[in-house]
Amino acid sequence: QVQLAESGGGLVQAGGSLRLSCAASGLPFSEYSMGWFRQAPGKERTIVALISYRDGSTLYTDSVKGRFTISRDNSKKTVYLQMNNLKPEDTAVYYCARDRYRLRAVVRGTRPTDFEFGGQGAQVTVSS
Repeated sequence: QVQLAESGGGLVQAGGSLRLSCAASGLPFSEYSMGWFRQAPGKERTIVALISYRDGSTLYTDSVKGRFTISRDNSKKTVYLQMNNLKPEDTAVYYCARDRYRLRAVVRGTRPTDFEFGGQGAQVTVSS
């Protein structure tokens, strides 16, 4: 069972920054691609950023490119999401997840259903 614990959410003014962390347990972390997703009230969960297990290559949704950075520390079994220049439309619950399959790199066209979720999420609220 996937065990993931998100932290670092909070309330911030537009233009501010937050750093989310996700600690994983119960899996060989370095063998799984990881991702950050978000879900705003009344909307579906969508991909924010993905990072491959193998070479750390990344993919971002267009709306966060240049503002958000996903990274991972395999020694700490932790994935991060640095969020800069936050906008009110970034307000959502943010979740981390791991790929359903070991040793699979992230590719365009990945869907949230390709990942498994295991945490409570972190609320991010951006005021205007």
